[in-house]
Amino acid sequence: MALDERVAIVTGATGGLGRIVTRDLASAGVRLGLLCTRLDRLVTLATELSLPPDRWFGRAVDLRDAIATDEAVSAVAERFGRVDILVHLVGGWSGGTAVPDTQDAEFSGMLDQHFWTTLNVVRSVSPRLMASGWGRIAAVSSPVATNTPANMAAYAVGKAAEEPLLLTLAHEVAGTGVTVNVLQVRTIDADHQRDSAPSPKNAHWTSPEEISAALAYLLSDEGRVVNGARIPLDGG
Repeated sequence: MALDERVAIVTGATGGLGRIVTRDLASAGVRLGLLCTRLDRLVTLATELSLPPDRWFGRAVDLRDAIATDEAVSAVAERFGRVDILVHLVGGWSGGTAVPDTQDAEFSGMLDQHFWTTLNVVRSVSPRLMASGWGRIAAVSSPVATNTPANMAAYAVGKAAEEPLLLTLAHEVAGTGVTVNVLQVRTIDADHQRDSAPSPKNAHWTSPEEISAALAYLLSDEGRVVNGARIPLDGG
């Protein structure tokens, strides 16, 4: 089975990247469980992308809530009969202050946004994938998780917690037919400024289409040879 008729959960589906990934997965014949915090935005997205009603299911959910997250994943599985793929695209950034000036709430917020949402959704999804003998989990992260600049401690801490969680899970699912991988992106170039107005600032930005293309390979049958990878997409 190719991606056609697979069932994918996409978190952060209404963001600039999520929209492109959702579009491309739909074009590949994937049935979609779309999650974000507002159902009306999912309905708008489905309308704009002309998604057939029987090919997508939307759920408003706070992924920081473990019980609500499991209920949302279960609802997708009930609607389509299974879950095959998780594409975790929840974003969020906090920065601009030195460590002594960074408030506790900023650290907590970034851990909630990046670590806890990731933990909650993979806790619910990964056992289903392993039980079926085939599955793909992919998330988008940032190089700040491994090469932290000044004045970005809260965001770096959040991403640095998320990545080892996923890479540990990759070791745990090895040999089950499931893979877990991380794409590192500096800045998502939703407006394609790198091409329309190139500059040293945006030289290493990455377009949503480029990220989606990388995801397409990782999610494919051929992508089974890649597991536990931290792949940099530097905007070339």
